[in-house]
Amino acid sequence: MSFKVRNAVEKDMQSVLDLITELAIFEKEPNAVEVTVDELLKDGFGEKPKFKIFVAEEASTIIGIAFIYERYSTWKGLSIHLEDLIVTQRKRKLGVGKALYTEVMKYANSLGLKRVSWEVLDWNKNAIDFYESTGANLLKGWSVVHMTEENLQKFVENN
Repeated sequence: MSFKVRNAVEKDMQSVLDLITELAIFEKEPNAVEVTVDELLKDGFGEKPKFKIFVAEEASTIIGIAFIYERYSTWKGLSIHLEDLIVTQRKRKLGVGKALYTEVMKYANSLGLKRVSWEVLDWNKNAIDFYESTGANLLKGWSVVHMTEENLQKFVENN
């Protein structure tokens, strides 16, 4: 298998959305994806891009993505959040994920960033084992917290 990792371009966004949807199905949330290609285009390629995507491409087909954005840690300073690292199921265990992950880490290092952070599901043993093998630390005792749009609106209305 021969693939290359490159920066995503606008024409890749349908493939990116397809992989996001594939990940949602893998994570047992098949109906959770609300983002659209138009939103990805507007938010990723507008005047102030809100994210960056590295894609793995084989024979003109996107087979994986690493979706990142900047965040700021009050403890560490400027950092990157790895929102998703996705490899299409038929191309897993072939080095695509590691190549994308490596590209993210090289990018963060080239910017002199203090940290890259992300979440992983506790049942995704393959991902956990891989991350730990690279020196990443899983933070035990921390929980991911989300406020949904619906609950956000309710909260604001009541406060």
